Amino acid sequence: MRILILNGPNINLLGLREPGIYGTDSFADLLALVRRTGEEEGIEIETFQSNHEGALVDRIQESMGRVDGIVFNPGAYTHTSIALLDALRAVRIPTVEVHLSAVEQRESFRQISYIRSACFLTITGEGIAGYARAIRALKEHLAADDARKKSENGEKNL
Repeated sequence: MRILILNGPNINLLGLREPGIYGTDSFADLLALVRRTGEEEGIEIETFQSNHEGALVDRIQESMGRVDGIVFNPGAYTHTSIALLDALRAVRIPTVEVHLSAVEQRESFRQISYIRSACFLTITGEGIAGYARAIRALKEHLAADDARKKSENGEKNL
């Protein structure tokens, strides 16, 4: 199983950027956590961060047929990018939306998530620990989907 951890703008500044909102963990801490969680869960982890919307769209498209799932923190693009929504819908890779802060308790413009409808789960307000939870939830989701497909195939073969 392979999962892409995809991060949008300013996530690379974790620990420096508004620690009262985003916490004091660094981007290196985040990467270490997702790699450690992947090892614990037997999942190959691929990571990518970009401050550029087009690079994120490209990475989503390039992931088709290469990854089983995506954990995605689109940063500010959450609230502005229909292009990211369209990319996720096009590739149809199971995706978990993650936000370090509790966006639902923040400014009114942060209440809109364009990508949420392409995700089966949203995790907010858990800091970097939300990524570990997202990886585990994605693993469970993929296992349940595999079991469902095997069951359907078994019934068809009877």
